[in-house]
Amino acid sequence: MISRKKGILSSEFLVPAFGLLVSVLLVEPYYRIVVEPRVEQIELKQRVMSAQGSTAGGNTELRSIYVIIKDTEQKTEIMFAIWSFIILGYKLYALRRERRVFAHDLLRLQPGERIIPEDSLDRHKELRAAIDREPRWRDLLLPECLLAALHRFHATHSIPDAANAVKERAELAADQLDSSLSLVRYIAWAIPAIGFIGTVRGIGLALAFAEDALKGDIAPVIDALGLAFNSTLVALILSMGLMYFMHVVQSQQEAFIIETQTFCRDKLIDVMKIPARDEAVGSVS
Repeated sequence: MISRKKGILSSEFLVPAFGLLVSVLLVEPYYRIVVEPRVEQIELKQRVMSAQGSTAGGNTELRSIYVIIKDTEQKTEIMFAIWSFIILGYKLYALRRERRVFAHDLLRLQPGERIIPEDSLDRHKELRAAIDREPRWRDLLLPECLLAALHRFHATHSIPDAANAVKERAELAADQLDSSLSLVRYIAWAIPAIGFIGTVRGIGLALAFAEDALKGDIAPVIDALGLAFNSTLVALILSMGLMYFMHVVQSQQEAFIIETQTFCRDKLIDVMKIPARDEAVGSVS
């Protein structure tokens, strides 16, 4: 969670880059293989019906999902949505990985055993050695909080200071988790923006074909207005789903931070003890 690796080899760069690549590789072939041929069939059938004097109202295929998502704006919106879902899915996977460490006995305390400042350095070294033996525990929040609390307790001989060390690490991790969602927030804004671009472009095309409509050919105008409305419709639906998924991820992240602080308090802070002689020295000073 508290990643020290930066640059192009960090998960902060690789996951969004991989997610964008996957979304393009999924959506583009799907449009070429499924959507575009299906739309061509529907439009061909509509032209045949128009030539025979039939009205479009009875053709339910014009309300097909393929017709609604056929334009470039809708395709881009879907790509962006899949991109953001991949990023959020990775965030949930990272939280599951963080939570797995709760099941391990990192401190190896016996029932009724207490930790005094003189022992905290040895506990710190033991925990650090255990983390070095388990690469999957590295850069996880819980071990970092435990190490920080043990180090602070040894240095200050103060239980409140040890508790503050846990709180500081947890708050730092919470800020990092929040900032890691900045790209998803941008995508959540960009999807409706793309929809509005499609609306403006569709209305502009409809006005450009107004003269053709006056001559009796209203098909181009209808197609342009379809772009105007469908691009916004798809954008709003995708944005609703994306915002809900992001809300779920944020709730899980906040719950994880609270769980980590609670674990550290119950398993470490509450078993710390200041010897009577240290308390006496502190009171005299």
